[in-house]
Amino acid sequence: MAGERERRELLINVIAGLLDGIRHVAVGASSPIPAAGAMLLRARNARDGKPPVRISILGSQEHNFFTNGAVEVFDCAAQGRIDAFFLGGGQIDGAGNINLVGTGTYPQTDVRWPGSFGSAYLYHLVPRVILFREEHSPRVFVPRVDFVSAAATTPEVTRRGGPHALLTNMALFDFDRVRGGFTLRSVHPGFSAADIRSQTGFDYVEPAVVPTTPLPDAETLLLLRGRIMDELAETYPAFARSMLQAA
Repeated sequence: MAGERERRELLINVIAGLLDGIRHVAVGASSPIPAAGAMLLRARNARDGKPPVRISILGSQEHNFFTNGAVEVFDCAAQGRIDAFFLGGGQIDGAGNINLVGTGTYPQTDVRWPGSFGSAYLYHLVPRVILFREEHSPRVFVPRVDFVSAAATTPEVTRRGGPHALLTNMALFDFDRVRGGFTLRSVHPGFSAADIRSQTGFDYVEPAVVPTTPLPDAETLLLLRGRIMDELAETYPAFARSMLQAA
């Protein structure tokens, strides 16, 4: 791919596609690419006369109707009024479990991360959780997480929430909740299926022919480099500035 901006634009475009059909998406803190993807979907729906999309971006005053931060996000999720959310992790395994606590044997972890916070709760309740982690490496994508901050499936407990897809800087995977594992959907330009296999520590289903992730079309790029970056600048001014300066 041509450069950092083009790579990010591809990720934003993919996220907008993964969100298609939702009514309300919530985006956590420090998540400019997911936020931009949600904004892109909203702009497309407005352009095409489709139902409006509500976006709640924590940390934003303009794109957030919550007044009490994460507390209201949790309440809204419990009421079934959040259709999509984003989660990441220091480790993600082939069963879709995520680790936000640290590596090693808990509680004597070798590396300590910020903690699980409400990840298990939201993973359980939000129907379309998109796992998003830009780094694609065996240290992130492991056979089994060292600590389960949030479980992808709970066969013994009925739930409406769980993983929908996994997006990285190299590839896009779908998640099969019945089978409890990932399927490679597409590989981003500049990478091959062999690259993905070598950089992924867990096993997954791979189709005989692996498609290439489509690049954003010209109309999408105009939206991204205009309206979307203008809207995003309210919450993520440095990110929006870096995207525009890369032009």
